[in-house]
Amino acid sequence: MRYVLACAVAAGTSASPGAGVLAQPTIATEEHAVRVSIVARGLDHPWSVAWLPDGRMLVTERPGRLRVVARDGTLEPRPVSGLPAIEPYGQGGLFDVVPHPRFAQNGLVYFAFAGKGADGYGTELARGRLAGAPGSYRLETVELLFRQQPKGRTGRHFGGRIVFDRAGFVFLTLGDRGEMARAQRPGDHAGSVIRLHDDGRVPQDNPFVGRPGFKPEKYTLGNRNMQGAALHPETGALWTHEHGPQGGDEVNVIRAGVNYGWPVVTYGVNYGIGTQIGEGSHKPGMAQPLHYWVPSIAPSGMAFYDADRFPRWRGDLFVGALRDRMLVRLRLDGEKVVKEERMLQGTLGRIRDVRQGPDGHLYLLTDESDGVLARLEPAG
Repeated sequence: MRYVLACAVAAGTSASPGAGVLAQPTIATEEHAVRVSIVARGLDHPWSVAWLPDGRMLVTERPGRLRVVARDGTLEPRPVSGLPAIEPYGQGGLFDVVPHPRFAQNGLVYFAFAGKGADGYGTELARGRLAGAPGSYRLETVELLFRQQPKGRTGRHFGGRIVFDRAGFVFLTLGDRGEMARAQRPGDHAGSVIRLHDDGRVPQDNPFVGRPGFKPEKYTLGNRNMQGAALHPETGALWTHEHGPQGGDEVNVIRAGVNYGWPVVTYGVNYGIGTQIGEGSHKPGMAQPLHYWVPSIAPSGMAFYDADRFPRWRGDLFVGALRDRMLVRLRLDGEKVVKEERMLQGTLGRIRDVRQGPDGHLYLLTDESDGVLARLEPAG
């Protein structure tokens, strides 16, 4: 599964600052020879990347800044203004950013972040209209659509991925906030997937609407900390992955009202001491993961590949990994993982996000104080 270096490529720098630097040799993977191109650098712990219709890219930095990257890779020196107060507390900060499916008509950008309340910190969802020009980008008419309740005092497990489905509903992933029992509480947002209309209203067909004691925004129960989410390109189903404790990272297909088990069932164990968590790995009424990792890979970011740049990767699922600084490729047969390949180990750094770009390449963000936006290209 490990990559091997095939040949060296001379590094070169374009005229635009941070744009198009070929910084890596050719890498042979099981299916394709690839090369890594550095599109933009100088990012402070970037967390998410998204594309606008004209090819510009939006990149979040966890300390609380939203950046614009031009099509040629030039990083706008001034962050987008107009964001609400964002709390870079522990693992918290600015998380995912996603343009509205009709961005070309309404200019709306959705973003998830850690907000502060009287009872601590929690994940929130907001939207604003992107306006301005290079040097003066801003968000206007910012609206807060969702606030996790209750919040929490720990600095862990915020979740923070956003996905629009084909019907226009918006999904937000939430972590258990480092307090594992909260993931099984119906009256607590923590440890669940949230489903909303694009204006923040609660859909009346959410699975727990009208059930006493349940938060109506909840779509699932029993999730630990989901930092990867993507729609399957054929079925339209929402897939997520989540961090386990010591072992037990999971890939799941998200379905309405399902309990994914944490912390009652898990393939992980308590940190350091290795003792059992909950009741084991199985329990009736609680879903089994499609795939899990022991030991953990610390997954973050996820994308299905369905473009033509890498034809032998079509239909595969890609997962970024913070541990071992790698990209993981999963070959699928329906909802079954039949093969795993580990690539780029030690090549870039801690991979926080992975996305398929509109040009058919794979794009990666590294979780570093001097992080990069990199593009994976066919070699030769």
